[in-house]
Amino acid sequence: MENRAVYGPTTEAAPGAGRGALSGLAACFTLGRLPKSQRVLKGLQLLLSLLAFICEEVVFECTLCGGLYFFEFVSCSAFLLSLLLLIVYCTPLYDRVDAGKVKSSDFYITLGTGCVFLLASIIFVSTHTGTSPEIAAISWGKVISRLQRRF
Repeated sequence: MENRAVYGPTTEAAPGAGRGALSGLAACFTLGRLPKSQRVLKGLQLLLSLLAFICEEVVFECTLCGGLYFFEFVSCSAFLLSLLLLIVYCTPLYDRVDAGKVKSSDFYITLGTGCVFLLASIIFVSTHTGTSPEIAAISWGKVISRLQRRF
């Protein structure tokens, strides 16, 4: 019996949009909208804010905890806002909103986060007890606030 009528070719000449090497979320993700320097700065902003949050979480005891809690809130918020902006720039969501609004939102969010990070670092410096995790968290906070002022 001849099986040619039952079985078709197993490969397609031109796979559809949802199939192939870049499928699913990878097909929607692109870094081309950001210039290389801004990509590097956004990546550093994201990495350093996460690192500051992790360093702050290592602190197990404090006497004046208000500064520590404020620094925790600011570092976590900075990480989440940086991640949100990077997602907007790198997905098709960028095409659905006005590019000018995205860029102005990026500017004001980065400026506001940098100023509040500087304030949180100052408050944390004035209330810390001198343990090495606290000093590491403060150092990363200063680096992040300097980096965000360069945008």
